[in-house]
Amino acid sequence: MKEQRKTQKLGESITPLGAVPAQGSVVAKLKAMRGSSGACGVKTFPNNPEERNQHSGKSVQELRVPVLNMRGKPLMPTRPQKARKLLEAGKAKVINRTPFVIQLLYATGEAKQDITLGVDSGYKTVGYSAISGTGELIAGELELRGDIKRLLEKRRAYRRGRRSRLWYREPRFDNRGRKDGWLAPSLDHKLQSHIKLIEQLKQILPITNVIIEVASFDQQKMVKPEISGVEYQQGELQGYNVRNYLLEKFNHKCAYCGKKDVPLEIEHIVPKSRGGSNRVSNLTLSCHDCNQKKGNKTAKEFGHPGIQKQAKQPLKATAFMNVIRRKLVDILNCGWTYGYITKHNRVKQGLEKSHVNDAFVIAGGNVEGEGQKRSAAICKGKEVRRQNRSLYKANLLKGGRRKRNTVKEVGKFRRFDKVIYKKVKCFIYGLRSSGYFDLRTIDGEKIGAAINSKKLTLVERARGRIEEVKRATSSTTEAVDLFAFC
Repeated sequence: MKEQRKTQKLGESITPLGAVPAQGSVVAKLKAMRGSSGACGVKTFPNNPEERNQHSGKSVQELRVPVLNMRGKPLMPTRPQKARKLLEAGKAKVINRTPFVIQLLYATGEAKQDITLGVDSGYKTVGYSAISGTGELIAGELELRGDIKRLLEKRRAYRRGRRSRLWYREPRFDNRGRKDGWLAPSLDHKLQSHIKLIEQLKQILPITNVIIEVASFDQQKMVKPEISGVEYQQGELQGYNVRNYLLEKFNHKCAYCGKKDVPLEIEHIVPKSRGGSNRVSNLTLSCHDCNQKKGNKTAKEFGHPGIQKQAKQPLKATAFMNVIRRKLVDILNCGWTYGYITKHNRVKQGLEKSHVNDAFVIAGGNVEGEGQKRSAAICKGKEVRRQNRSLYKANLLKGGRRKRNTVKEVGKFRRFDKVIYKKVKCFIYGLRSSGYFDLRTIDGEKIGAAINSKKLTLVERARGRIEEVKRATSSTTEAVDLFAFC
């Protein structure tokens, strides 16, 4: 089947630019002229645009800086050296730091090129790449949140506990209904994250075409490749209920200690708190003692890797793609392609499997022999929770007192703010009222478990997402700072 594309119709962006000038002491430094009291120490990539990059094996170009005109509309991006000169001359101001975006303070022409944005949609990670006729302008990947379902279940438990303490409450279940096109909150959040990412990229780049990879999965064939015909109507439990099926599968004995003639309990091989599902392939039988000893561990961690192998991979990601693949295309009114086409073109170019490389191929990079140069850096992002709005913890203390739930802000710092500690850029993962924070990198590497807030310098707010620009290599990504303002 040939790749299908549609011309992207651009209108007014529905999502405002989430990246506004960073608050706090860093604003003056970002907007100031370079000098004794302003920005200094600006660092860029090497001037050689033909620098070789290991992650693609092809020539690369230095990272481009998105530019906005006086009205806030995107222009073609420029080189970091030119952006620095505009800032030094007072002809531009900083709009966002990661990724670095500037806005011109004078009228200019608006000559633009065709830019295609390729999006590798996914359940956990979204890859994106915007290319022009000559090279890749921006590339990156965004890790989506996976805690929505857990937080909703926690909220439901709190509400049920609170309602059970009421004497009387009128029934409300008859007043509730689901609208057409309803999605589970966890899936809807991921769908909205895709849309928000694309709309924000449109606000900093004059994108003319968007192509998204969609896929349709046969979940039953993934579980049982030889399935056919009427077998699609017969599930794995045909002729059994869950308990009888497990008793036959594990020979009426505990899967961990082998005891027979004892009460057996149905147990999750991969606990639900660790992402396990209720599929029968993730269930086993266990005696009460083994079930209690296993606790929150997986079967492999409990010392039974053989049992772990019987648990098949969950199908959450495939279910997500089957549900939203058309919704995403219809909402954005954009073009689409298929996974097998992406794989064919990626293998043909000799690129490694990654979300960024897939997005580059989806956008049409090097497919028609145009030879676009790859970006020397990628923007790695991660969605985080903005704030826990619950004021108090659910459990009562002695005397009926309630303990405050979380610390919202200490001084000028909030959770997931980007800060500088000993010339190292990191993020606040743990906020404490004592003023000693837990600092980590975007990858979770610990910088310090209890660092005094007086030693930190605020760089930018999180606003639901933390981001870092990194140099792309074959096996890892090395963090870089294109514009290091002091």
